[in-house]
Amino acid sequence: MQQSNIRTKLLTEINLIPEENLEELYNFIHYFRVGIEASKGTPEQTMQFAGCWNDMSDDMFNDLNEEIITRRI
Repeated sequence: MQQSNIRTKLLTEINLIPEENLEELYNFIHYFRVGIEASKGTPEQTMQFAGCWNDMSDDMFNDLNEEIITRRI
């Protein structure tokens, strides 16, 4: 689904929320977004892991790669 379609669907759903529940929804969305931003990390934090698989055997690396593919399905 395209981002614009998802955004439109979200706004449609938000417009259907009763007025007395909007603050609760706002708090949920706000803290969800803040959590996403906090989890991104800095390039320096990400680069700590660069090349960490260099010492892995080919079999172990292939197993890891398969596991990543399986989890993304």
